[in-house]
Amino acid sequence: MKIEKTVNIFNKRARFEYEILEEYEAGIVLTGTEIKSLRSSKASIAESFCQFIDGELYIINMMIDEYKLGTFYNHKIKRERKLLMHKYELQKLKKKLNDVGNTIIPLKLYINDRGKAKLLISLAKGKKLFDKREAIKDRENKVNIQRILKKS
Repeated sequence: MKIEKTVNIFNKRARFEYEILEEYEAGIVLTGTEIKSLRSSKASIAESFCQFIDGELYIINMMIDEYKLGTFYNHKIKRERKLLMHKYELQKLKKKLNDVGNTIIPLKLYINDRGKAKLLISLAKGKKLFDKREAIKDRENKVNIQRILKKS
């Protein structure tokens, strides 16, 4: 089992599905086997979201695979994990979350320079179908322009 020095796990669909309004960095409360499994890049934040429970922010549906060498002390694969942020940031997020259509989604899960697991979350607003179509057209146009520039 390979333990990597840098871990970067992205939510690739987030920027397509949502319009990003603000970004925040949050710490995560993890158990021993969770951090070991995370260091070997065995996690996914593709279908996860953040929610306030009793005034504290939690990430829901984040999947961290079981640690292979863990015994009966192994963790649950999907569980609510508490996010660590400053109180004023939480209050600011909670206030902006009351607006219609706003949600909190994770963008990136990584290990920082000091060895701590961090989660880049964002306040986002869901895109409409025509916005998604426009994004696809823009992406295809960029590819076509690059292709034409390479030929000439």
